[in-house]
Amino acid sequence: MRLNELPLECQGIIDHVAPTTPADPIARRLEEFGFVPGEPVKVVAFGPFGGDPMAVEIGFTRFALRRSEAARVVMQDSAEALSKLDPTLHTASPGQTEEA
Repeated sequence: MRLNELPLECQGIIDHVAPTTPADPIARRLEEFGFVPGEPVKVVAFGPFGGDPMAVEIGFTRFALRRSEAARVVMQDSAEALSKLDPTLHTASPGQTEEA
């Protein structure tokens, strides 16, 4: 799964940043900003028109990314990675509802 596919208010753990070209300056910049393997990231907002840009949070820092930029960030898919996430930050996935 890629960061641009993560639903609103859900979090994941970064596996790696995948450059689109060998000298991809955006991928390099994302790594410099802290998008590094093992780092938890949470989607906090989407733009009004087609969800672009999206706002994500790493630690106490928020970043606005275009979906094409967020697509470079590959998320971990394992159950072990999901168990490391803070349950207070994770909400139900689309399709899951809480019963009152």
